Amino acid sequence: MGMGFGGLALGAMLNRDGIARAESEGPWRPPDGKPHFAPKAKRVIWLFMIGGVSHMDTFDPKPALNKFGGMTYDETPFRTALDNPLLKKNLREVITGLHKQHSRLYPMQVGYRKRGQSGIEVSDWFPHVGSMVDDIALVRSVWTTDNNHGAQMQFHTGRHVLEGQFPTIGSWAHYGLGSLNDNLPQFVVLGEPIDTCCGGLGAHGGAYLGPEHSGVQLSVDPANPLPFATPAGGVTRDRQAREFALLSELNGLAAAEYPGEPALRARIRSYELAFRMQQAVPDVMRLDEEDAATQRLYGLDHDVTKPFGQVCLAARRMAERGVRFVQVFHGQNGGAGKWDGHSKLKKTHSELCAQVDKPVAGLLADLKRRGLFNDTIIAFVTEFGRTPGAQGLDGRDHHPYGFTVWLAGGGIKGGVAHGATDEIGFHAVENRHYVTDIHATILHQLGLDPRKLEVPGRKRLDVDFGAPIQSIIA
Repeated sequence: MGMGFGGLALGAMLNRDGIARAESEGPWRPPDGKPHFAPKAKRVIWLFMIGGVSHMDTFDPKPALNKFGGMTYDETPFRTALDNPLLKKNLREVITGLHKQHSRLYPMQVGYRKRGQSGIEVSDWFPHVGSMVDDIALVRSVWTTDNNHGAQMQFHTGRHVLEGQFPTIGSWAHYGLGSLNDNLPQFVVLGEPIDTCCGGLGAHGGAYLGPEHSGVQLSVDPANPLPFATPAGGVTRDRQAREFALLSELNGLAAAEYPGEPALRARIRSYELAFRMQQAVPDVMRLDEEDAATQRLYGLDHDVTKPFGQVCLAARRMAERGVRFVQVFHGQNGGAGKWDGHSKLKKTHSELCAQVDKPVAGLLADLKRRGLFNDTIIAFVTEFGRTPGAQGLDGRDHHPYGFTVWLAGGGIKGGVAHGATDEIGFHAVENRHYVTDIHATILHQLGLDPRKLEVPGRKRLDVDFGAPIQSIIA
């Protein structure tokens, strides 16, 4: 009786506070796995470069940097860049003053040229991706608020790291849509995720949506793709099935007693999925089943491109088998990330671009020839850009004020360069987009309205939702 009256009181208070609503007001219901409107895409392959790609040396070339390289801002027409109110308006520093503006402009470290029928300028470090620029929409006006590597977490959640843990873009897609293949996770993580310094597992976590909406990390290894998922030696499939049935019964008894426990709910679902995955996942990772031409397309025949080529090929195999969201990481180094070009930028960026250029272009081409490109969104993203000013002799510092990411496939226009930074790549000045606009565009193409993806008691801020970038939607 005490528990009953306690429940009545709790229900009344939750209803008063707007967290739970009465039946007559239209009770909240979780997503039913169906899109809110007709989708243009079924799946996403999210390619995240860890550390901060230099936008002016890759997808937003700035010849003015070559013209005025070595000069201070005060010696150039761009002296007002440091007086721009945007410099402080959106910045939220974790460590005040850690990343300063560097006074002397640093020239581009690579050549560039117009590419494709669209004539969009792309650097010579991306010849293969550049050859496919007519299939890509560059967004050259992205900005964020964190100038340290918590921005890696922010790019996935839309919230500053100081605000805590929030669901990631992959988790929202998982939460909003039903399964395309019940034998595989709907949200998979490939490559080495970001380090604990910068968000760690939170970059593919479900946060308050519950652990069942977190990404499942897999290795590109058919012998052991998922740690601890291989049955012990000598255990038959039938015996393992009986073990899982017993676990399911025991967990079901606990679930009846604690129906609202998210960790228990996630555990039950993970056991059920793990049993089915034991055959499905190793099959996906058998890359040697692909013909020689496909393996060459991804660069598996060269040592430089093979590691990331294998990851991209695995991502395609996941996508065609019904995985909804494949989150791919590149550049983990046990810290902030290999793309963090504070020094030796020319050497490190040229090496990193060589590692990813052919595999990413191969992924685009392979999706096209298999008829998957039109309903698969490919996103090439990073946490921020690099400074126009030189850090030390040969590097660029963190730069959240304006940088470039790109999208392709899934109803996204090709051959488009949307938005712009100023002449030296400092501030996003035309069609500015906070990171959640990228999220909103992807969710829109999946048929999801971000404003309908809410959980009672977890009010989202307006900035969380973002707005679809209509100019790049076909």
